[in-house]
Amino acid sequence: MGLSSYLAMHSDFQVVTSKDEDAFDVAVVAAEGFTAATVTALRLTAATVARPVVLVVSDIDESQLITAVECGVVAILPRASVNQERLAQSVRAARAGGGMMPPHLIGRLLDHFRRLQRDVLLPNGLTLSGLTAREIEVLRLLADGLDTTEIAEEMRYSVRTVKAIIYGVMGRYKLRNRSQVVAHAVRAGLI
Repeated sequence: MGLSSYLAMHSDFQVVTSKDEDAFDVAVVAAEGFTAATVTALRLTAATVARPVVLVVSDIDESQLITAVECGVVAILPRASVNQERLAQSVRAARAGGGMMPPHLIGRLLDHFRRLQRDVLLPNGLTLSGLTAREIEVLRLLADGLDTTEIAEEMRYSVRTVKAIIYGVMGRYKLRNRSQVVAHAVRAGLI
């Protein structure tokens, strides 16, 4: 009730209790601890309404943080430091596609991604984007205006290999042509 009253004090929020996904833009979930019941509620929310979640919780550790992010949590507020403005700020950030977390949690999350990249992705020749370094280089050269033959010469690959790389990326991301491949790579920040 306290969180609802905090949000109701802001004219740009409307507090609803409906689980109808058209009724709200952001879900706010409050929990005493990050328990199995909390995870179940978060997974159910992610599966049924597909909206960003602001989680108000007493404490959360690194392994729980990753689970929370997998469940659509984009903002985490420690229960002890919640106030009207912080909650409103978190909901606004979530609604705008952003997120908020205490600095120590952001550090843990970044450290997790560094370990993921070092221990899992790099040994398999992948990047966080899901593309190999070779695929990224082909897309970069394609975006620079080189044709398939020029890319093959630049990278010292066969034309057939370059085409296979381009078509592989097109198939993976369901793109229809090379222009869409380049546009997708630029929008996703891959090149």
